[in-house]
Amino acid sequence: MKTQYDELPDDCYLASNVREFDRVMIQENAVPGIVLMERAGQAVFDLIKTGWPDIKVLMIVCGIGNNAGDGFIIARLALQAGLKVVIIQCGDPSKIKDDALLAKNGFLYSGGKIECFSGVLPVGLYLLVDALFGTGLEREITGDWALVINQINQSACDVVSVDIPSGLNSDNGAVMGVAVQATATVSFIGLKQGMFTAEGKQCCGQINFDDLGVPQSVYQNTKEDARLIKYAHFKKYLIPRRQSVHKGQNGHVLLIGGNYGYAGAIRMAAEACLRVGAGLVSVVTRPGNAVIINSHTPEIMCHEMDELTELKELINQSSVIVIGPGLTMKQWGRLFFSEILKSNKPLVLDADALNLLVELKIDFGKNNWVLTPHPGEAARLLDCTVKNIQHDRFKVIAELQKKYSGFIVLKGSGSLVMSPDKSMSICTDGNPGMATGGMGDILTGVIAGLIAQQFEMNVAIPLAVCIHSKAADMAVTTGERGLLATDLLPHLRKLMNPLMLKKTSEEVL
Repeated sequence: MKTQYDELPDDCYLASNVREFDRVMIQENAVPGIVLMERAGQAVFDLIKTGWPDIKVLMIVCGIGNNAGDGFIIARLALQAGLKVVIIQCGDPSKIKDDALLAKNGFLYSGGKIECFSGVLPVGLYLLVDALFGTGLEREITGDWALVINQINQSACDVVSVDIPSGLNSDNGAVMGVAVQATATVSFIGLKQGMFTAEGKQCCGQINFDDLGVPQSVYQNTKEDARLIKYAHFKKYLIPRRQSVHKGQNGHVLLIGGNYGYAGAIRMAAEACLRVGAGLVSVVTRPGNAVIINSHTPEIMCHEMDELTELKELINQSSVIVIGPGLTMKQWGRLFFSEILKSNKPLVLDADALNLLVELKIDFGKNNWVLTPHPGEAARLLDCTVKNIQHDRFKVIAELQKKYSGFIVLKGSGSLVMSPDKSMSICTDGNPGMATGGMGDILTGVIAGLIAQQFEMNVAIPLAVCIHSKAADMAVTTGERGLLATDLLPHLRKLMNPLMLKKTSEEVL
């Protein structure tokens, strides 16, 4: 199943790097800025013609910078195509200069007229173009700027944002006071990493991209700041198994958790391990939980323990260890957590295992462990607020990786993955239906199940995040509300077998 993101480039950048590409084109490749502006305006107008072919009236809300220049060009093209064009000018028009001024004059010479924002946007049936702010915005939006954005959002019109929704921080995806909620956004030259995490996906709507004719040579000397995680890139790893394979070659996951009242968490994590192909799955849990776990999934090998006496043998047999789902912060959880930290096996830490890192003041990291915090857990790990976490998720995951080493998965809209080599990945799949208990347990099991099968960790973790989110997208055919974590399980199996997934799709067609 393809998504809008599959058609986008893989690489994402900070705004400063995109501006550098722009500078190189103008100063070193001798492409005038107005030419790039014309290409940007044409790209947006082409989207408008394709997406809204019956639109008769176009309203463009402009600021005073280069983003406004793109807006004036869109307006001129629309006017020349016979559309009625209304331009609302916000800010001091005397501050419009250089290429933006050329674009404005071109619109006026074509017979266009410009209205100054009077405090109220005209009401009517039109498509609205947001050309207020570009990627250079560095302050909170207040005053008339905030007023016009709120009116844009309150209108019943579809909205197309030019390069970035005005008010969205292009580097971190935070809303700077208020931001346009676009129906679609056309991004130029380089994708901005903030479009895909925090509030980015909500603000951007359908994301489109145009490189404005920038040649590949311009990008070669600048490393991307992040990369989009795409399922298609991982299919080469999901080849059919050899006919002679046996369960011992598919790894053995050991999961520890499920304190009294929380057996479901460790059961979901364990079943996710099995559904992605782990050969053997063992669970260490509290006495009395085995019947709960095995009554649903008898393939899980349950070991009820109150003491550590049998744990060492299980650790030696395992390929990877999970601790956290349903663990709780009580003495039983602390006992097993402290013992597991002594192991050199790959570890996946989730839920209360992350909270115990904080409470026990663990001051070391491991390159072969995976930490999977949601924003609340990340806030505890860094001793800050959830608001701090969501304000700059890229900065936060870098701080977590520096403090704890290993691989970090910062969950949420646009989950981020950071590796020990500092490379950053962004997951574009997933939906709001995932905001329910148990989703993290499933992800933990998927990660461990892939590591057990000897996928390299720098492949296993982004792949796990990808198929977990994509499975959720496959499971929402009847709506996001009411989605259960266990609804993902059958789709995980499909995604781990892409050849069978393709065959099934062809049969449906």
